[in-house]
Amino acid sequence: MSGWKAKRFWTVATAEPCDGGFTVRLDGRAVKTPAKAPVVMPTQAMAEAAAREWDAQQGAIKPETMPVTRAVNSAIDKLVHQRDEVIDLLAAYGASDLLCYRATGPEGLITRQMVGWDPLLGWSALELAAPLVVTAGIVPVAQPVESLVRLKATVASFDAFQLAAFHDFVAITGSLILGIAITRGRLSAAEAFALSRIDESWQAEFWGVDEDAAALEAAKQRALLEAEQFYALCR
Repeated sequence: MSGWKAKRFWTVATAEPCDGGFTVRLDGRAVKTPAKAPVVMPTQAMAEAAAREWDAQQGAIKPETMPVTRAVNSAIDKLVHQRDEVIDLLAAYGASDLLCYRATGPEGLITRQMVGWDPLLGWSALELAAPLVVTAGIVPVAQPVESLVRLKATVASFDAFQLAAFHDFVAITGSLILGIAITRGRLSAAEAFALSRIDESWQAEFWGVDEDAAALEAAKQRALLEAEQFYALCR
């Protein structure tokens, strides 16, 4: 039946050690991913956070209220098996990074982008040894090959669980540099989100806020903050 939903069948959810890491048990039974793989997490903190999500379920299980569990499932069922493809996908953002494409006007927006984005590109050049070229407009500009290689190596350094969070850092902001900056503590997720929305914020100031667009933006920001929390649980 298409309307059927799984319901709570357990009394207590616990975080426990297991072979290779930590897992969640429901009344002593280890949980599995949607693909029926064993759930093995790298840290006790992550397992405890996932257990709290399971314990909070009442009646029908609501996956949308379980961001840690969803990220764990994605790491195990998808990223472990598609690691190279995901690394290529995320590294490709460096060749067309949001921070490199600037407005041609008005002056106020140009200045706002410069003030917000130039320090991050300077940080990339110094700290990541990956300078990137800035252009005005939307015509593609070639980036230094050496920079793209170094940025890809940074992406490749993440394990499957970190990649689950990093994917959202990059996909939501549209910037590989902002994503890496979050992982290095250069920016918080909230700061990165604000920097990624400079254009949208400028438009809203002049034309007003569209309710549907605002709701979508709020959902993206919430997802980014959840990814930040998950990334912290990986270590």
